[in-house]
Amino acid sequence: MSHTISVRTVDRVTIITIERPDRRNAVDLPTAQALIAAFKGFDQDDRADVAILTGAGGSFCAGADLQALAAGEAKPVEPDGDFAPMGPTRLRLSKPVIAAIEGPAVAGGMELALWCDLRVTGRSAIMGVFNRRFGVPLVDLGTIRLPRLIGEGRAMELILTGRPVGAEEAFAIGLVTKVVKDGAALDTALEIARSLCAFPQSAMRNDRLSVLEHYELTEADAIANEIKRGRVTIASGETIAGSTRFSGGAGRHGSFD
Repeated sequence: MSHTISVRTVDRVTIITIERPDRRNAVDLPTAQALIAAFKGFDQDDRADVAILTGAGGSFCAGADLQALAAGEAKPVEPDGDFAPMGPTRLRLSKPVIAAIEGPAVAGGMELALWCDLRVTGRSAIMGVFNRRFGVPLVDLGTIRLPRLIGEGRAMELILTGRPVGAEEAFAIGLVTKVVKDGAALDTALEIARSLCAFPQSAMRNDRLSVLEHYELTEADAIANEIKRGRVTIASGETIAGSTRFSGGAGRHGSFD
C-alpha cells in the first residue's frame, strides 16, 4: 500500500485516509492509484460493509496536486477505464462510502466527496470549485454529480463562480448530509457506518445500486432494474427473515432495535 494513504478496519468499517497533510491531502498520481486500489480492495472484502474516506491533519482534500502537475507529472485523462485523476471517482462500488470532512474539500477534493454516498462535515469545513481560479477542469464527474445532488441552478452557480461554500450552507442546499462540531466528522461517520453495518446488507446494497443505476436508464428500464434488484434481495432470504422478525415483535413503532 502507498505511504500516501492508510487503510485500517474498525469492526466492519474500512477507513481510508489520505496521508499528505503537508499538501493538504492534494492528490498526485501515486495517491490516485493507491486510492483506486484501496477502494477496490474494500469492495472485494467480505469482512467490510461500509467504507469511510477522510484526510489526515485537519484537511479532507485540497484537490489535485498542482505542484506535481506544474513539475511535469502527467495524469491520464481518458474517457474509458477505472482511472480518474483524483482516484476512485469512476468506480461504482457495491457498498456505501461515507466522506468524513474536516477543513477543505475543494476542487477535486470536492469531487471526491461527491463520489461518496454520504458526507459528514465539521462546522468549519469549506467546499467549492476552487480550481476555477487556475484553469483546471472538473474531470472527476463533478459536472455530473453536483447538479444531481443540489440541482442544476445551484450547481451552475458554484461551478461558474468557484466561490467557497461553508458547512451550514452546504447542509442547507443538500450538498452535505450532516454538520458536526469540528474534529467530530470521523467519529460521526463511524457511528453512521456502524448503523449501516447493522442492517440486512442485500436489501440496502441493491436499493443503493438501483438509485445509482437509474440515471443511465429510461423510465421503463429503471423500473425493471428496481424490480430486478428487489428480486435479488428477496431471493437472498433477507425479506422473509425480516418479516418473521417483525411478526415476532421486532421494530414496532419505528424502533431500530
